[in-house]
Amino acid sequence: MSSPPANADSSDEALITTLVRNSRKITVVGASRDPGKAAHQVPAALLAMGYGITPVNPSGGELLGQVVAPSLAQVSGPIDLVDVFRPSADAADITRQAIAVGARAVWLQLGIVCDEAAALCAAAGVPFVQNRCLLVEARRLMPSGRIPSL
Repeated sequence: MSSPPANADSSDEALITTLVRNSRKITVVGASRDPGKAAHQVPAALLAMGYGITPVNPSGGELLGQVVAPSLAQVSGPIDLVDVFRPSADAADITRQAIAVGARAVWLQLGIVCDEAAALCAAAGVPFVQNRCLLVEARRLMPSGRIPSL
């Protein structure tokens, strides 16, 4: 995945486009087993679009046919994008963990805003988006419903 500018804010269209089109392995922190929650629906839809999904939830087990990692530290292999479905108050700690494991980008879902997380990513040179829905952006940027081949 190419590296977009790290200091771009959540309204930076070039950053959003790059992350949506070039990320392949998305790690979803706060993934839910409840099909009525966005934290279940979004990763399910992203998986159907062709993204690789690794759910992260302390309960472990399996979700959407994928092995659930209990923490970011227990995700195997490189992480293109950490997609966060946790309260804003948890975002800075999750961002620290994402940076520590070498995640290439951090994305806080719609309604999740954290200036500290933004500052951490800026300091580490990690692209960052907040208060945007990854699925909404993926559907908008890929009307075919499938991720493009790199």
